[in-house]
Amino acid sequence: MFPPADNLQQRVLVIHDRLCATYGCPIPYFHNLDPLSELVSALLSHRTKNKDSHLAFQQLTHQFPTWVAVRDAPTAEVEAAIAPCTWAESKAPRLQQVLRLIGERLNDHWNLDFLSDLPVPAARTWLESLPGVGPKTSAAVLAFSRIRGRALPVDSHHHRVAIRLGILPATVDVGSAHKVLEALLPEDWIAQQVYDHHEVFMLHGQKCCFFRHPACDRCPLRDLCPSAAMG
Repeated sequence: MFPPADNLQQRVLVIHDRLCATYGCPIPYFHNLDPLSELVSALLSHRTKNKDSHLAFQQLTHQFPTWVAVRDAPTAEVEAAIAPCTWAESKAPRLQQVLRLIGERLNDHWNLDFLSDLPVPAARTWLESLPGVGPKTSAAVLAFSRIRGRALPVDSHHHRVAIRLGILPATVDVGSAHKVLEALLPEDWIAQQVYDHHEVFMLHGQKCCFFRHPACDRCPLRDLCPSAAMG
């Protein structure tokens, strides 16, 4: 039985503070891409290790000087450029489809900075109307790009840690988790705090709360974790 939302938020804040003390908040943003470049980067990162998607993005932008060039290139050339990422054969045509739609909607202006002028829910709705763009990608574009929007991405690490800590029911999938977890954050938090929240949960999943054999013996949250108590 999950506690009432107000108590659950208090629990989330205690967890947030401990993880921030462990991993060091505020956490610097890892890059400063424009939102369209961030969108492309996010699309390449699906089910791909960060180093591989980063290499794919570098190769793509080195080979093609503009997004128009990516859109209009032979699909096989785009696929070859993004070969380091998983499922390049399906990501290449999808990427070109997304770029075609953006070009049509924006009359070939190729700039998504206008999203910063929209309320975050409206900006996410606009992004999620594009094929292949779900809650994680829309949140990543707004949070990680130079827009620095107040949006909470939830990756597999964040999702796993939240379930083990009893913040999120195990029946809630990653996509649906975005609204549930974002609703638990204080309304007065600024974008940096929301970003820190994502980053510390992700880092904890990468460095301690592993998918297999979590390191519960050195976890700063052990006394708060029902999963550790059962172990």
